[in-house]
Amino acid sequence: MEPKDRIIVALDVRFPEEAISLARKLFSYVGCFKIGLQFSHAMLSSLINPGTESLALNNLRTIRELFKLLKGNILWDGKFNDIPNTVAGASQEVAKLGVKMFTVHASAGKEAVVRAVENKGNSLVLGVTVLTSIDEEECCSIFGKGPKEKVLEFARLLEQAGADGIICSPQELKVLVNSGSRLLRIIPGVRPEWASKADQKRVMTPSEAIKEGANYLVIGRPIRNPPKEIGGPVEAVKKIEEEIASAFREIR
Repeated sequence: MEPKDRIIVALDVRFPEEAISLARKLFSYVGCFKIGLQFSHAMLSSLINPGTESLALNNLRTIRELFKLLKGNILWDGKFNDIPNTVAGASQEVAKLGVKMFTVHASAGKEAVVRAVENKGNSLVLGVTVLTSIDEEECCSIFGKGPKEKVLEFARLLEQAGADGIICSPQELKVLVNSGSRLLRIIPGVRPEWASKADQKRVMTPSEAIKEGANYLVIGRPIRNPPKEIGGPVEAVKKIEEEIASAFREIR
C-alpha cells in the first residue's frame, strides 16, 4: 500500500454537505473514510427532521452522491454491541451498503462477533477494544484489567471468532505484534506533533504508530481542522503522508 492508502479520515461532521465537501477535497489523497456514530445519526436526522420536505430530499441526494463518490471506501464505525441476533441483523444491513469495513465491539462477546462475521458479506469485520479516551485507571474500573492485558484478551477472542482486524490505541500495538496476532491493526488516537490531543489519552504520532506496527491510521480532527500554520485538510493529509513514508523508510 502507498502511504495515502493507510489513512482513514473520520467524517465526524453534523451535516451531509460538510461530509461531501470534505470527501471531495480528500478522496484522491486518502484510502478510506470513517462514518461513525455522529455522522450516521446526523444523516438520519437530516432526512427525518430537516424542517422541510424539500430540504430532506436535497439531503437525500447529497447522501446518495456521497456514497457514490466514496465507492465503498468506508469504515462504518457502528461499534455494534448487543445480543448476537441483533449484531447479526445490523451486520447484514450494513454489509448491503458495500462498505470496506465495519466495527463490532469485542465486549459484546465471542458469539456476537461470530454472527457479525457470518453476515459480513464482502466487508471486513473489525473488533473495537478499549477506547482511546479511557486511561489505565478507568480501564481497570470497567474491565478489571489494564489496557494492554485487556486488548490482548480481546484480540484472542476476535481471532477465535474469525474477525479480520482489531481497533485499539497505538500504545497496545507492540504487545499485539509481539503476541503474533494476525489481525489487521486499525489505530485511532493518532495525533501529529502539531495537533492537539483533545480528549484522546493514549496517543502516538503517525510515525510512531507505523513503526509500532499499525496497518491503518484513523485520523479526524487534525485533518478536518488543522492549525492555521499547517493550512487546510489537503495540506494536513500531505504532511501525514510524508510522515508515514518517512517511517517506512526508517523501518526498511
